Amino acid sequence: MLDVDTNSCEVMLMPNTVFSRLTRQWIISGKYIRRLNIPIAHALDLDVKRNFTNKVKQMEDNIVHKVLVAFDFDHTVIESNSDLWINRLAPGHKIPDELKSLYKKDGWTEYMQEVFKYLHREGCTRSAYEKCLDEIYLADGMRELITGIPLESSELIIISDSNSFFIDHILKKLGIRELFSAIFTNPASFDNKGLLNIEMYHEQDWCGLSTKNLCKGYILNEYVKSRAQKNVVFPHIAYVGDGTNDFCPSMRLRECDSTYPRCGFSLLNHIPKMETEKGLRIEAEVCPWDSGVEILELVLKYYKDLNTKEIPRERLRDPVKRKSDS
Repeated sequence: MLDVDTNSCEVMLMPNTVFSRLTRQWIISGKYIRRLNIPIAHALDLDVKRNFTNKVKQMEDNIVHKVLVAFDFDHTVIESNSDLWINRLAPGHKIPDELKSLYKKDGWTEYMQEVFKYLHREGCTRSAYEKCLDEIYLADGMRELITGIPLESSELIIISDSNSFFIDHILKKLGIRELFSAIFTNPASFDNKGLLNIEMYHEQDWCGLSTKNLCKGYILNEYVKSRAQKNVVFPHIAYVGDGTNDFCPSMRLRECDSTYPRCGFSLLNHIPKMETEKGLRIEAEVCPWDSGVEILELVLKYYKDLNTKEIPRERLRDPVKRKSDS
C-alpha cells in the first residue's frame, strides 16, 4: 500500500488499483502502466463515474420486466362467494339470524369465525367442507384467461377477503393452484378439535376505502415493492375484481395500468359514484367484463414491447387515508 496526498500528487495508474476513502490509500497490485501528474480527486471522480455507469448498466441488464395480473377471488376467479357457499352445510342450508347480526357489529372475519363455530357444533368436519367446496366452479372464461396469459412474462396473484383454506383447496381441485405466484388472504386452519379458525390478514387503520382486516391496495403495493427488490418490475398491472373492496387497489393503479370490474356487480357502479361524490378518480383504464376471455384479449396487448416501456417512478399511487389521518 502507498499513502498519498488526496489533493494532488504523482499517481501511478495500474490494473486492479483500488482507492479507499477511509484509509486514504491506494492499494496497488499488478504492473505499472504509466506515470501521470494529475489531481487525485479528478482521477477518483473518473473512476467512480465509470464504475457507477457500469453498475447501473449491469443492474438494468438484470432487471426482468413482467405483467402483473392481480385477482380478487369470490365472484371473480370463481362464480360463487365461497363464504356464503358453505351455508349449505348448515341445517336447512340456513345460518341462524342471530349469527347474521354479528356481521354488522364486528365485521366479516369475526362473523365467519362464528359461522365456523356454529357448523362445528352441528358436526361439520373438514371432509364435509372439502366436499362442499368441490362443487364450486370457475367464473365464465376464467380458465381461458388464467391459462392463456404468457406465464414466462407474467405473475398472477390473488388478493381476497375469503380465507386460505377455502382458496387453496378450491384452486387445487380446479388444477390451477400452481399458476399463482402468491395468495394474500385471511389465514385459516383446523385445530385439533376439528374447528376451522380464521384470523385477520392484518389490522389496518390507514386506508379509508378498506375494511380493518384487509387493505388490498396496501397488499398490492407491498408485493410490487418486494418484487422490485428482486429486480422484477411491472410496466403494466391489471387488476380483476367485482366488489367495492376492489376499489382501493384500482385507485392505486397508474395510467399505464388497467382495472376490470365485473358487469352486474357492485364495483362497476361504485367507480363513477366515488368519482362524483368523493372526487376519487381511477387513473387506470377501466374495462368492464362478463367473461375472462374478454380480459385476455385486452391484457395481451400490454405484452408488446414490454422491455422498453417506461415505468412510473412511484409505481403505485398513495392510499386514500382515513379522515382522521388527513
